[in-house]
Amino acid sequence: MKGKEETGCTRRTRRDYPLGFKLAVVSQIEKGDFTYKQAQRHYGIQGRSTVLVWLRKHGRLDWRYPAIHTRMMKAETPAQKIRRLERELADERLKNQVLEKAVQEIDRQLGTGFSKKSSPGPCGSSSKRKA
Repeated sequence: MKGKEETGCTRRTRRDYPLGFKLAVVSQIEKGDFTYKQAQRHYGIQGRSTVLVWLRKHGRLDWRYPAIHTRMMKAETPAQKIRRLERELADERLKNQVLEKAVQEIDRQLGTGFSKKSSPGPCGSSSKRKA
């Protein structure tokens, strides 16, 4: 059995993880620096599902099925990457539409003029391209 000195990480007692530490671990996992199991080993987190609970509670991704994220971080074919990026792009476009509508509604209610374009686009902008 290895001691604390040999492994280089310290075991923590139950329930002494501050929120900042949890968020940092979740961030590192979602960036791809660690898998959740690697983070658990690296930081000496004892519970098997502790990190998964943090990911489900504080993470931005859907961690109901952690094997999907683990597989995605390991080996992603170009076709899989394209599909994933297309889904992310569609999500961002939808988010952008929602934000634009919110700005238009705020502009309508307050009369601020945020949604107006400040300068025309390049020659023959997008109206001719949509044909």
